[in-house]
Amino acid sequence: MGCSACAIWDERYLAYDFGEHPLNPVRLDLTVRLARLLGVLDRLEVIAPEPADEQQLLTVHDADYLAAVRTASGDPSYTGYGLGTEDDPVFAGMYDASALIAGGSAQAARQVWEGKVDHAVNIAGGLHHAMRRYASGFCVFNDVVLGIRTLLAAGAKKVAYVDIDVHHGDGVQTAFYDDRRVLTISLHQDPRTLFPGTGLPTELGTGAAEGTSVNVALPPGTNDDGWLRAFRAVVPGAVRAFGPEILVTQCGCDTHHEDPLANLELTIDGQRQAIADLHQLAHDVSDGKWVAYGGGGYGLVRCVPRTWTHLLAEASGVPIDPATAIPQDWTDHLRARGVRAELPRLMGEGRVPQPTAWLPGGDSWLDRAIGATRRSTFPLLGLDPDDPRD
Repeated sequence: MGCSACAIWDERYLAYDFGEHPLNPVRLDLTVRLARLLGVLDRLEVIAPEPADEQQLLTVHDADYLAAVRTASGDPSYTGYGLGTEDDPVFAGMYDASALIAGGSAQAARQVWEGKVDHAVNIAGGLHHAMRRYASGFCVFNDVVLGIRTLLAAGAKKVAYVDIDVHHGDGVQTAFYDDRRVLTISLHQDPRTLFPGTGLPTELGTGAAEGTSVNVALPPGTNDDGWLRAFRAVVPGAVRAFGPEILVTQCGCDTHHEDPLANLELTIDGQRQAIADLHQLAHDVSDGKWVAYGGGGYGLVRCVPRTWTHLLAEASGVPIDPATAIPQDWTDHLRARGVRAELPRLMGEGRVPQPTAWLPGGDSWLDRAIGATRRSTFPLLGLDPDDPRD
């Protein structure tokens, strides 16, 4: 499909660096190198991010938390507000690096809402765990919440958010739990088995927003076919029923079977298909308006660069064939950096996902999970939980 798209990118993003830590900014550098070598960036407008200012950040975080992040940025011994922990160690310049990512996500939202492009991607974004008063799960500022609040402030009446990270999108759900203008959907590994321990199907939203929080808790070991079965059984029906003007997605790729921090079993091919489904959904329900952020992903070399290059390519309207060879220059760059591990040769893993449609009454853990989500939320959205056409 013909699409206009932009990527919000600058090497300054690499300053969001916790040091020896799973969230290594090399994943961003390798993604952009791969996308550039494959010609993907030539089909996108590349826009440099501008940092979010304090007024913007105060729509997401409390003033005392912002002050704490500023203090921690110059004090390596600082602890408090979730900072100075194993998950969120402090580093010099942390405030500025975090504000730049948040500002980039706000820019992506504005680019789409103002009609400058159909789709906008900020692969450095997707820091969906940060809460109003504290850092959490490698996330200092919640750029996703800022992106959505930017849309609401600009006049959006309904925003749908779909989070496909392996971890529950708890910070975003919490921010909009009582806001009926925002539908949050998160597909994630069952929270009884993985951080952050939230995201059960009984978390529905509150007050007038009841039914606008949708959670699919997937069993460990879920593969491409099972994941896509769950996605297609829940996400399109719920989003269509909600009727958003714009679709925002968090495209974490830590669902990969090699990811060191989680236990799902998707391949690059399954993740690529999930991204394609999100793209199509944006055209089906919101006139193509799609804002996509990155997120988790700790397979720094073999997973993240390929999957997010597919994300950028999908947004450009020219997807990459998974049989495409990895450019030799990309491989040479890694070898020059001393990487001796086996490197991927192709943009896919030779898997063609073939999910079967969900039907009520299935007795597997996965099908029970799908059914639990549909029974909890579909009636509140005016849908029949037992009708697979919904």
